[in-house]
Order: sequence, then structure tokens, then C-alpha cells
Amino acid sequence: MLKAVILIGGPQKGTRFRPLSFEVPKPLFPVAGVPMIQHHIEACAQVPGMQEILLIGFYQPDEPLTQFLEAAQQEFHLPVRYLQEFAPLGTGGGLYHFRDQILAGGPEAFFVLNADVCSDFPLSAMLEAHRQQRHPFLLLGTTANRTQSLNYGCIVENPQTHEVLHYVEKPSTFISDIINCGIYLFSPEALKPLRDVFQRNQQDGQLEDSPGLWPGAGTIRLEQDVFAALAGQGQIYVHLTDGIWSQIKSAGSALYASRLYLSRYQNTHPERLAKHTPGGPRIRGNVYIHPTAKVAPSAVLGPNVSIGKGVTVGEGVRLRESIVLHGATLQEHTCVLHSIVGWGSTVGRWARVEGTPNDPNPNDPRARMDSESLFKDGKLLPAITILGCRVRIPAEVLILNSIVLPHKELSRSFTNQIIL
Repeated sequence: MLKAVILIGGPQKGTRFRPLSFEVPKPLFPVAGVPMIQHHIEACAQVPGMQEILLIGFYQPDEPLTQFLEAAQQEFHLPVRYLQEFAPLGTGGGLYHFRDQILAGGPEAFFVLNADVCSDFPLSAMLEAHRQQRHPFLLLGTTANRTQSLNYGCIVENPQTHEVLHYVEKPSTFISDIINCGIYLFSPEALKPLRDVFQRNQQDGQLEDSPGLWPGAGTIRLEQDVFAALAGQGQIYVHLTDGIWSQIKSAGSALYASRLYLSRYQNTHPERLAKHTPGGPRIRGNVYIHPTAKVAPSAVLGPNVSIGKGVTVGEGVRLRESIVLHGATLQEHTCVLHSIVGWGSTVGRWARVEGTPNDPNPNDPRARMDSESLFKDGKLLPAITILGCRVRIPAEVLILNSIVLPHKELSRSFTNQIIL
């Protein structure tokens, strides 16, 4: 029997995802037409012996999250439950706090997945590796180039046994080109080191503070407090994958993740990809169109386009490398490239909304998304254009490399600006 835990974080996280995370919790943001964490749940549901999927985080269990959980339970015929933390507890604190729920029923092992990763989730291969050689912790690893590896947790492995000899989270100098994917398989005994960290935190807090339970004792960082401390002790092993993998930290990386998932749909969900039909819009490459969207036959869509529920796409529209969220309207002859159009937004006729992609170097197979900041030397870096919810763009204007916050009604063109 197996279980899976998806760590979805909380509203204090996902700040780089604004203004998109103002409207829905980041884990429910649609990537390739379905909520981000649905990709995780689909992968977990396909593992034989999966009994339950738990979501742990600090979000309020509001209506969108509750509806998503109910729909997921019906679709996958599995209990999918949300466990809300009493405070943000870090990547390991929630696992320890809800240890009784995770271990209920006696699972042989449980997967732990970060919500903000895009992957083909080789969970069955990880399970096979775990069953051949049982250890408390199995990490999924992939490779990155030398400079970009510094942005991730770096793993030094024994090439023969795949034991993790050394682990450093975001090192200041190059250590290894193997990086942590944020996808793990833990044995039940993996919770013992978490207990040790909790008790140590409690003792440290009591030394500094007045007697009583120290509120910060429950905060456990898996990467720094557990992996870095236990590396080289024969407890942590790594399983390497060469499949697709990317982090989803910013809106630009959501667009890149959408492209990766849409290309995967060719094998996993061909029914989700739009087909070219007589009298329908022209489709180029991988495109997802929600069944309720109205798309004019003279529109040209693709590659890497995702169109949400109730979207209206007018005559002569050109859409490429973009996500259009539900209820948006693109009037006749608009051109939208490398952009995310927010919920209920309107783009006027003959307007052009364009961004600059920040994709990994296609000539370097180890290249990853750069999670750079928005600014450099006081200037806004060129990036994808984001329209927040219910933004109105007038006819015949250009919006280039800009971020428009929700509920704005623009009256002219903007380039390289954040419109507050």
C-alpha cells in the first residue's frame, strides 16, 4: 500500500507568481488546461497500490480548493484530502505534524511531491528502485549546467551505489551538476530524523525563550535540516531521470511548463489536444482548447497555446506561446504572443500583446529556466507580458514586455512597464 503527499505551500509563498496568484491559489493555476497539481495527482493515481493522496499546506480551504478536491476524488476514485497547517511549517514540518495521517493504514512508503514542479513524474521507476534497495529517503535528481545548478539543491552521489554523499541547498560555488527535483519517496522510518529535528528545535527554543512549546519548533526544512545533515550516512539515495523537469516559480516558467506538458499530451492525453477540423480554427503544433471556448474559424492558434473555459477568440486572431484564462475575450485581429491573458480580460481589435520568452537555451540539453528577478540595475527585464484579471486593452495599441495588475482599463500603448 502506498500514499502520496503533495506540498502546496501557502499564500505567503508564490509572490513571484503575482498578479496571477491574487485570483487563485498558485497550485490551482491552470497549466496546459488543468490545475497545476492535477498533473501530480494524475501521476500518483497511476501508481499501482496508491491508496490516498494528501495535500499539505497553509491555504484556507476556500471554495476553489474544495471544488477541486471533490472533482479529483470523483475523477480518480481515490481519497484526495487537504490537511491545513496551523502555521507555515516549511517543507518538512507539515510531514511531521501530520505523521499520524500519513502513516495511518501502514503504507510501505509514501511519495512527497512539491506542487511547483513540472515533470513526467517517473514514480513507478522510483518505486522499483526503492523496492530493490530499501532506504529511508529516495530523491529524484536531474542534471543542470554548472552555472544554473547554483540555483537548486545540489547532490553529490556515489556513481556506483547512487548514495547521496553530500547535499547543499543553493550553494555559492559549483558542487555538482545533479540537482534535486523536489520529488521524493520516503519510507515510514524517514519520519524519525524529522522528529529529531523537531526535538532539537524545541530544545533550542527553550534555551533562548521562556519555558513552554516554542512556536518555531514545528518549522522543518527538509533540504537544509534533513538532507544536508544525513548525507553520507547511508540513508539518502538518488534516482536520476532524464525526463522533462522544470520549476514553476514565476509566470514565465508556467508558460514554459505549459509547453512541456502540451508536448507530453501527444503520448498521455491526445484527446486534450485540439485537432484541425474543417470550418474550425487553424491549429499549429500543440494547442489545448476548453470545450466551452468559442474560437472563430479564421483564428490561427499555436504552438503552445492553452485556452480556458468560456474564452471568446474573434476572427483573424493570432495566438502563439500563450495562456488565455477563463472568460477572457480576444476581439477581431488581435495578436497575442508569449503572454498570459488573465481571467475575464478583454483585448481590443487589432491590438498586439507581446512578451519576450525567457526559455532555457535550446542548444544546451542541461539548461534550465532562469528564475531571475524582475529587475536588473533598476530596469525591468524583458519578460512575458501578463494581464491580470479583468484588464481592458483598447483597440489598436501595443502592450510589450509589461505586467498589468488586475482591474486596469488602459487607454494607450505601454512598453517595459508594470502598470499598477
